Amino acid sequence: MGDPNLEAGSNLKRWREHPAAYVEERFKVKPDPAQAEALEAFPNNPRIALQACTGAGKTSTLAWLGWNFMLTRPYPIVGATSISGDNLKANLWTELARWRNVDPMLNELFDQTTKSITNRQSPETWKMEARTWDRSADAANIGNSLRGIHAQYVMWLLDETGGYPDAILPTCEAIFSGSPKEAHIVQAGNPIRRAGPLWKAASSGRKSWYVIEITADPDAPNRTPRVSVEHARQQIADWGGRESPFVMVNVLGKFPLADFNALISTEECEAAMKRYYRPDEIGDAARVMGIDVAAEGDDASVIFCRQGLQSFPMIKKRNINSTQGAGLVARKWEDWGADAAFIDMTGGFGAGWFDKLVELHKAPIGVQFAGEAHESSRYFNKRTEMYFDACEWIKRGGALPPSPEITAALTQTLYTFKGDRLLLEPKKLVKQKLGYSPDEADALVLTFAEPVVRASRTLVKPRHTANYDPFREANAGFNLKSAVDSSYDPFK
Repeated sequence: MGDPNLEAGSNLKRWREHPAAYVEERFKVKPDPAQAEALEAFPNNPRIALQACTGAGKTSTLAWLGWNFMLTRPYPIVGATSISGDNLKANLWTELARWRNVDPMLNELFDQTTKSITNRQSPETWKMEARTWDRSADAANIGNSLRGIHAQYVMWLLDETGGYPDAILPTCEAIFSGSPKEAHIVQAGNPIRRAGPLWKAASSGRKSWYVIEITADPDAPNRTPRVSVEHARQQIADWGGRESPFVMVNVLGKFPLADFNALISTEECEAAMKRYYRPDEIGDAARVMGIDVAAEGDDASVIFCRQGLQSFPMIKKRNINSTQGAGLVARKWEDWGADAAFIDMTGGFGAGWFDKLVELHKAPIGVQFAGEAHESSRYFNKRTEMYFDACEWIKRGGALPPSPEITAALTQTLYTFKGDRLLLEPKKLVKQKLGYSPDEADALVLTFAEPVVRASRTLVKPRHTANYDPFREANAGFNLKSAVDSSYDPFK
């Protein structure tokens, strides 16, 4: 290979004016029509927004523009952020690394770490920085996290902006102050909320933004080729038709009538994983087991144990049969003295474990995630109710075992309204976002399937008898607050 500086120098002007040509020549891929539109619009538009369905290649487009700007402008400073630090690391930052490895010239000219991309000759003045912000922070603190992106050639790359708070955009727009020679904001996201940077670009601020709407609508002539027509039609059928909020966001690329929101923040989950209650602080709270049985070979079966505000290290196994799984549950049940064990029976995957536990003289309780919630006027189904109860428990002081998977699942599972009732996005969508099944989170929430009262722990009376009913003293008016209060009050 020749000198990368000479190789770049002979093409810089052309690549700067035609980023699509840069992508085709250096990355050896042909952008699809929507991506090409964004690339070619970039040199002459300081603000570009990609309002996109799922699977439209929007993160690749951000990465291509980021590398084009870093290569073709002198001493640029670029900020890159996403809805969370984990999301930035897993998506945009990984995508930037992927394309750097495709082009030997970028490998020669730039170093990439977990925090920055720097030009080897001028690392302090020619760089891209990974920036994060606290989702629970106020506008001032968000601004403090994102300030400091200043240069004559300056840019922000904003990924997954559909869920950003309003405070992000004014902070990023500070790059236009001070009369830089060139400044850009490029944002991309699914249209999940009627607020924040993406909504502003698509509505009240549209005159200032070059907006590209990308759809997978099977009937649209300008649809993205990255999502097959057959897959799009199947999603529409599976998720309740074209008026479904999930279909509007993920297939049609349109803003739904009701916003999507996160269940809980990363910071709240991380705080819960730092808590621990001593046995005397837990008292005689009921001991509950949640068992999520693997649906597919790549998924894991998880046994989750919780007593009041304290949960314990999980048992997680892959590729075990019903006899082995039921044996694990039965031993833990007996050794720990559990008062109830809930098994996910959705899809029938837990049936084998359930039957084997009955043969072992245990009394597991099957749960259908699609079943009716106790508070059916508020929650669309049992899954939604259990997830909300689990998140409320965390917010009220619940202690979780360390688990990046639980944090990712709880923070990236979104909810909206169907009519007047709360509804979680389909598990299939969550699995697509995470790259794995949220088995640990499902096992956690199963411990909130029903109200449970403790069994007698005397030596005279066995823990589990035919006369023991874990639901006694419970009533139809059960809610999480009363259940937690009845078992343990940390302020007594």
